[in-house]
Amino acid sequence: MYERILVATDGSELSEQAVTSAIDLAILMKAELVAVKVVHHYPTGYFEGSLLLNQMEVTRLQEQADAEAQRVVDKVKEKALAKGVESTKAVVMKSELVSEAIIEAARNFRCDLIVMASHGRRGIKRLLMGSETLHVLTHSHTPVLVLR
Repeated sequence: MYERILVATDGSELSEQAVTSAIDLAILMKAELVAVKVVHHYPTGYFEGSLLLNQMEVTRLQEQADAEAQRVVDKVKEKALAKGVESTKAVVMKSELVSEAIIEAARNFRCDLIVMASHGRRGIKRLLMGSETLHVLTHSHTPVLVLR
């Protein structure tokens, strides 16, 4: 039914549950797994809303964020391979729009399913901050499995 499953992760406990479910589903379907983490670009100027940091500091912070993101997806890949998923990709994407990057990755890797966790925000926080999961769910042409 599914040949390639994308799992979006941010390394949180809730997204780890989605990772586990995606791995189990990939094993069951004999599907490939694509683990994706989206990293925000750091603002580089005052008018972009940043603190006044020199370029070396911005570069250092970006490199740290990139390395941490790579560790998160590499951990998913290791876990999937250890459990028996035959093919797993670990992908870090850079974007300001997390949900759009997830949708783009699903399209680029020709995924049949996107698996992701709901973030658990409720009430006014959800209203004010929005939901990346909801945006993926409502804008993706790829089916989305949301886990709570």
